[in-house]
Amino acid sequence: MDLRKIKKLIDLLEESNLAELEIKEGEEVVRLSRIPKGMAPMAMAAPAAPVTHVHMEPPRTPGTALPPSGDAAAAPVSGKTLPEGHIVRSPMVGTFYASPAPDKPAFVSVGQAVKAGDTLAIIEAMKMFNQIEADKSGTIVAILATNGQPVEFDEPLFVIG
Repeated sequence: MDLRKIKKLIDLLEESNLAELEIKEGEEVVRLSRIPKGMAPMAMAAPAAPVTHVHMEPPRTPGTALPPSGDAAAAPVSGKTLPEGHIVRSPMVGTFYASPAPDKPAFVSVGQAVKAGDTLAIIEAMKMFNQIEADKSGTIVAILATNGQPVEFDEPLFVIG
């Protein structure tokens, strides 16, 4: 891509109130992202594999207790009781995908051993694919989300025993 075109894209981003701009021209991809002053830069995904790991803490309001840390024993969710173990929750609202592509096998299955840092699934939010990683080693006891299903913030996705 021509450097003049990239400079024009930078000007366009600065003049607009967009936070991010991505342009694909053939096999070339240019992604420009605006970072507010005082904010640390976030890890950007490589063009070949647009996946970013995101970890967010649940919002806290004064006078409310924190939700269980994830090692809740049989925590009720929507009237259902979860199996005992460490609960991996969704860090965002988006669409849950169990595999990297429709023709690929799922990242994990029930009964599979995982280590902290292993990819469990992907959540697509605003055309960005975010890896959901195991934050604890163990065995997958339950997969609570369905492939292609919309998920909410803090929704239980996996139980690791």
